[in-house]
Amino acid sequence: MALLIFGLSVNAEGITLTGEARFDWVDMTQVQRDSTIEYYHDILFGENSVNNFTKDEFKKEFEPYKKDKDYKEHYMLAKDDVKETKDANICSFYYKGNILIIYALQYKDNPRNVFYYDPYGRLRYVDVISENYPNFPYNSKQYKSNGKLVSAIYFTSKDMQYMYEPDGKFKGLWYKEKMYDKNGKQKVIRTNW
Repeated sequence: MALLIFGLSVNAEGITLTGEARFDWVDMTQVQRDSTIEYYHDILFGENSVNNFTKDEFKKEFEPYKKDKDYKEHYMLAKDDVKETKDANICSFYYKGNILIIYALQYKDNPRNVFYYDPYGRLRYVDVISENYPNFPYNSKQYKSNGKLVSAIYFTSKDMQYMYEPDGKFKGLWYKEKMYDKNGKQKVIRTNW
């Protein structure tokens, strides 16, 4: 959990709110880290959360997105690293840096879902994002096209995300480009942060 410090000042131009976040995961005690992990786990996997869809529920919810009818255009845009069209945000995922294996679309009229397609426009994954998106904090759950949970992430800020596996096991804390395990040890570095 980041340590947040806020300040409030009043001057001739009005009120100014300032804030600062410090990364303190590696400096916490293990009891503090475990408590934080449990806190976000309970939010993501509580009794009112959807952790898996049945195939019928998933099909009913996401049928219009099962096939990207404009997949040739979207694939080429993703391959050319175009990030945005008038209708959608686009993200590209490459294998070994040069083979586009999946592209993602976040439609501007449906920003709480992200749809991941293979090169042939077949739906592979869906992110379901909580209602308060894009304001922090928010959470996101990713599902396979059969409705099974892949991962759950709690976003406390742009820089910090708590990631969990489908069974609820803590996978790690992302801080900017680095992932840390439950013991505060760095595990992974990502390049697309």
